[in-house]
Amino acid sequence: MVPLLVAVLLLSFSSFSLSDDCNTEFLFNVDFPGSDLTFLYSPSVDHCQQLCTQHPKCLFFTFIRSDWTTDDRHFHCYLKSTLSGQPTSQTQLLGVTSGFSLKPCSPDPRPCFSQDFKDVDFFGADYRVFFTADYDECQRACTQDPGCQFFTFLNKDFSQSDIRFKCHLKFSWSVPAPPTVERNAGLVSGFSQNNQFPQQIATACEGKFFQSTDIPGSDLLSLPAASSEHCQVLCSAHPQCSYFSFISNDFTCYLKNNLNVMVLEAKEGIVSGLPARFCQLSDNWIKLTFEGVDFRGSDIRNEQLDNANACQTKCTEDLSCQFYTYLNDNFSDAAVRRRCFLKRVITMPAPPKVNKLDNVVSGFSLRNCVN
Repeated sequence: MVPLLVAVLLLSFSSFSLSDDCNTEFLFNVDFPGSDLTFLYSPSVDHCQQLCTQHPKCLFFTFIRSDWTTDDRHFHCYLKSTLSGQPTSQTQLLGVTSGFSLKPCSPDPRPCFSQDFKDVDFFGADYRVFFTADYDECQRACTQDPGCQFFTFLNKDFSQSDIRFKCHLKFSWSVPAPPTVERNAGLVSGFSQNNQFPQQIATACEGKFFQSTDIPGSDLLSLPAASSEHCQVLCSAHPQCSYFSFISNDFTCYLKNNLNVMVLEAKEGIVSGLPARFCQLSDNWIKLTFEGVDFRGSDIRNEQLDNANACQTKCTEDLSCQFYTYLNDNFSDAAVRRRCFLKRVITMPAPPKVNKLDNVVSGFSLRNCVN
């Protein structure tokens, strides 16, 4: 399944057995040096903490604030982990704030970010741009558009006068998708049975598929998907996806963008289809299980269980788990048979880049802030 699987098991046990206390404290001007998993952009320490919470391995973090003066790494969120679950050291450092994952705190899977960020640009990920009166109207537009996760508004004092009052709506993934989907004997994979998507449209519908059909060209992007139904959900979530093609042999979902034409070609092993924009797709795709398929990577933790059904139940009971892979009794490595790997990816709004920029205001959709 993965190299050095026994070492991975030990790391998983160590990380989560020694970090079960809920610690919400922020340490101002304190750095947790080293132990980096990765860095992501983030506009605030609260947002950075939520990124750490949703990352499968992150246990603590250091956030570089806007008042940092050493270099230009403002808004960098460094996600970190150690075998002990605790930082190896703490040092005083101006311009940073550190803290801990909220994984032990039963966090909200869809956190609310209501703060606005003046003179901060959420750079990239634009899918729709228009002129509007003010920041509030731009935020309302983002909140009401299902595809919008965050936005940037250029106000009346922006340096380039001909694009003042422009509202940029932006997208990031809210649908869980395993980073790698591949065939591997002796495995069973599937999804949490929790409803991971809030009902936004009352009208239910079944998706439109074209079996044994390719729609060549017009590729927007490709990403792994477990099934044609999962691929359709991904297409429906992306505001620029016009239609899709799913290749079942290698689990690749091609999202396509062409509002002018759609050419269908007969081809075995490919299922194509259309997104659902104005109705709620069935959640039957999360009920499917996939024999001989590995959702590789993004492990939260693992434990020994009797069968794949018990693994699915365990994932469903754990609100942080989005999907799983179970190693059954005929897996090639006897030492790790009957292991259940619980998994997740980041699905909260996450700008691809955050910069300082005068006379703009950025913020997030408020859909998750409604009680």
